[in-house]
Amino acid sequence: DFAKDLLVPRAADTLAHLSVPDIERSVSIPIIGAVRTVASRIVLGGVAVANSTVAAGDTGVVVAASLSSVNLTMEWSYSYSSWLVEISDSGNASIQVEGMDVGVSMGLKNENGSLKLFVMECGCYMKDLDITLNGGSSWFYQGFIDAFSNHIRSSVENAITNKIVESASKLDHFLGGLPKEINVDRVAAMNVTFVNDPRFISSSVEFDIDGLFIPSDKTAPQSDINFGDTKLAPALGSSSNMLWISLDEDVFNSVSALYFKAGLLQHLVDKVPDQFLLNTASWRFLIPRLYRKYPNKDMLLNISAISPPSVRINVGRIDTTVDLDVIVIVLGSDDIVPVACISLSVAVSGRASVSGNNLVGEVELNYFSFDLKWSDIGKLHTGIVQVIFASHFQLFVSQW
Repeated sequence: DFAKDLLVPRAADTLAHLSVPDIERSVSIPIIGAVRTVASRIVLGGVAVANSTVAAGDTGVVVAASLSSVNLTMEWSYSYSSWLVEISDSGNASIQVEGMDVGVSMGLKNENGSLKLFVMECGCYMKDLDITLNGGSSWFYQGFIDAFSNHIRSSVENAITNKIVESASKLDHFLGGLPKEINVDRVAAMNVTFVNDPRFISSSVEFDIDGLFIPSDKTAPQSDINFGDTKLAPALGSSSNMLWISLDEDVFNSVSALYFKAGLLQHLVDKVPDQFLLNTASWRFLIPRLYRKYPNKDMLLNISAISPPSVRINVGRIDTTVDLDVIVIVLGSDDIVPVACISLSVAVSGRASVSGNNLVGEVELNYFSFDLKWSDIGKLHTGIVQVIFASHFQLFVSQW
């Protein structure tokens, strides 16, 4: 349905106002003899599509359409000369085609990471043809119709077939010019080269793209990935959707590794919903030494990943584990002082979905483990601190 809604109306618009090459013939008229006749400026007018189908075959896509009516206009002329007399005349004509079938089968394959489209078969068949001549001498009409009817039919059929092949060539050129990478930001780009040949399944066509994230300053390499045994996230949408997307967990792992290498998986927290927690005064009873050494001082939390997050795809969700270091920093009068480092192992899960024209997702915090790596302010009451961290960490996860 998606392909039909996309291709058939555009094909009909392309055929409208299509010009057909002029036809010139010598017609034998009883008594008079040979008369030179020309049918020129043959142009398709309105094209009405009665019904159409688009189906995926074993090796390509078949598009077929039945046109309920096709209108054409043209001009006609004739000339005759002999040693006795020289005559000529001209006029115009309207042509009504009652029923026309058009079909094309196209193949798709992967060629160096791009899609290659080619026409395997293409044909057009016109049914009843009704020519009405206007102007000029009526005695000439029937002779013209008898002589030109089949020629007009074959010329129009050939012109339509050639136009479809030409349009397919333009579509192939468009597909070949699709970008092989899409920049996400100054750091990352997605490799969108096609992998393997398209697969034609029932009423759909399945495309595989590389999908891995690469540094934005690198050209996307040709990929040899085979998706046969890879683990994909559930396809987004229902049976009524015309476009489905499945994501391999390597896509997520590639972007996490890239951003980790670029040093972007870190976050400096200087604001929280309960802002008083980022002041040493709020910890005076839980961590007395902190308050004694730095009374009533503001604090920061420097949160950074110590390794690329690992992503796993499970039924209905995407799980990831992130190992983090949280360095507690006190803002002194003239300097900043790291006073403790807490190691966190955070487990989050998420789901991807389509909202309108956007791919969106949601992330939730499942659990995290808490361990003190080092401290200049004595031992921490890790259980209490962990509860406080848990109540605020969900906000950080959603922002990250």
